[in-house]
Amino acid sequence: MTGLLEGKVAIVTGGTSGIGRASVERFVAEGARVAIADIQDEAGQALADALGDAAIYVHTDVTDEAALEALVATTVEVFGKLDVMYNNAGAQGDPSPILEVGTEGFDKTLGLLTRSVILGHKFAAKQFQAQGTGGSIISTASAAALQGGWSAAGYTTAKHAVVGIVRQATAELAPAGIRSNAIAPGIIMTPIMARAFGVPLEQADDFTDFLAERLAGSQPLGRTGTPDDIAKVATFLASDMSDFMSGAVIPVDGGATAITQGSFAADAAQAGQEYAAR
Repeated sequence: MTGLLEGKVAIVTGGTSGIGRASVERFVAEGARVAIADIQDEAGQALADALGDAAIYVHTDVTDEAALEALVATTVEVFGKLDVMYNNAGAQGDPSPILEVGTEGFDKTLGLLTRSVILGHKFAAKQFQAQGTGGSIISTASAAALQGGWSAAGYTTAKHAVVGIVRQATAELAPAGIRSNAIAPGIIMTPIMARAFGVPLEQADDFTDFLAERLAGSQPLGRTGTPDDIAKVATFLASDMSDFMSGAVIPVDGGATAITQGSFAADAAQAGQEYAAR
């Protein structure tokens, strides 16, 4: 590692597994001190213990405004300041299509995936302003924030809203030196994939290995993504190397959202062959 984050203090929500865990580990390896925020207490404390003095675990329900405010306060109390806020916590949410969507499931999905992001901005930005230092806010969006059809209606709506938050935050906060950017992961092999398909947690690794093999051919770069693919970009956005970036939404999807999705190209090629053989 190169010490890109030497001396920085970061918060990573959803930090005990998948993209969050990979980001916590990479941030620490690059010299940061990190507050791991999650509701998986055993896994979170074990990770913090493994990372030593560079990390703490803070139980945080990101749908609770008071909990997010307390998370920032605890981080500053322990580490003395805050430089980076990574709004990463999430889940698939309500799987209902538009014709079946209900108020309760839809609202819970937006509470987890959208409201938590704007409140994460709120409390991080207040701390950055109090310090007079500026700072970096990173949010996990999705390929579903860029195109329809990647996920269910609630998730797609929520992730599109994350992009709106990032752009509005840039308009409001950039003059104070506060940067806001988002990462839009594509097909990333994390436990959330297993949960989305109803696969038991103990079978998650086996399932994601199977899925990675089956889906690799549908990706322009010939493979699905890993949590560390996202963590590397998060590290860049957390570092001073990206200090002239704000309002960006970076696809980290193996090129998937750059091209037309679906089987159109293959179907067209097959049709052409069939026509030529007539």
